[in-house]
Amino acid sequence: MNHIVTVQDAVTAFADFMEPTDAELDAIEQEMPVILADVDLLDAQIITLDRTPTEVDDRRIRRARRRALAARVALVNRTAGTTGLSGGAA
Repeated sequence: MNHIVTVQDAVTAFADFMEPTDAELDAIEQEMPVILADVDLLDAQIITLDRTPTEVDDRRIRRARRRALAARVALVNRTAGTTGLSGGAA
């Protein structure tokens, strides 16, 4: 009979290689404003799932959408500046 410990050792033998790299952590940190804005938008939408949205709910969702869009635009502008691409409207 094989013990689960031997299987676990084989599965977790490469756990050190499964950790995120510094570059991946930096990318997550750069995207954190977008992630938080999306969470706020989802929260505003979830509130209205089980009821008819009021005018205040509609405003909250619109504001959350604008914040999420602004966060995405800011991220794109930051990353476009660091990639060295010179571009414009196509």
